[in-house]
Amino acid sequence: METDDGPRGLGSARAPLSRLCLATRAVTPVSQMLRFVVGPDGQIVPDLASKLPGRGAWVRATRADLETALKRKAFGRAFKGKGVAAPDLAALVEGLLDKDMRASLSLANKAGQVVTGTMKVEQALASGAVQVLLHATDARPDGVRKLDAFTRQMARSEVRPGRPVAAIVNCLPGVDLDLALGRSNVVHAALLAHPTTAGFLARCRKLERWRTGMPAGDELEAPVSGGHMALVSSGDHQSSEDKDSSRAPGRMQGTDTE
Repeated sequence: METDDGPRGLGSARAPLSRLCLATRAVTPVSQMLRFVVGPDGQIVPDLASKLPGRGAWVRATRADLETALKRKAFGRAFKGKGVAAPDLAALVEGLLDKDMRASLSLANKAGQVVTGTMKVEQALASGAVQVLLHATDARPDGVRKLDAFTRQMARSEVRPGRPVAAIVNCLPGVDLDLALGRSNVVHAALLAHPTTAGFLARCRKLERWRTGMPAGDELEAPVSGGHMALVSSGDHQSSEDKDSSRAPGRMQGTDTE
């Protein structure tokens, strides 16, 4: 079937673990997909939480696959002519995924699981309690290299045998980190092992999958082996030097205040 029967059974133990993708026509794990429904105004809307009422159609959670589904008018077929897909539907999805990722970072911060300031981050890394090392996208390269090297050194240390390497994530510019964490001049942060941190990392991976089109066989929860997850905003490919001239007034570039 191209649509489900609604959200009521999606959270049950008997709910299907896979769905038919409108774009690829392949049965795909729902953890790698996005659900879409027809809203009250007749517009097709994304349902990130899979809880909106009505029949839902599923697309693999990549921008390329959604654009393919739109080009093939697959939603019209799935919803039997009902619903209109806006031209900016892909942009809407990306905005929601990005917002969800930022909200999960704020949640981890409210739970007391975020450490900022280079020295405090190094201390947290040395303790072996860090699950995610987070860099601002406009952080100075030398500071990034230093912390990355320290992260890998700690992973090889006999002090923490068997512990996974902290995931290294570049997902937000410093100004946005300031807003998400309610602090000033955040450049580097460490997220301690905690369910809220796992939620943030899962959302980072989902956004990365959306933007890059990772292979469908990759599990969303697969560990990141110390490699960078460079989630830069669309069109945000400036170097650190280029960003110096466009950063927010009053913000100290590449400097932690804590």
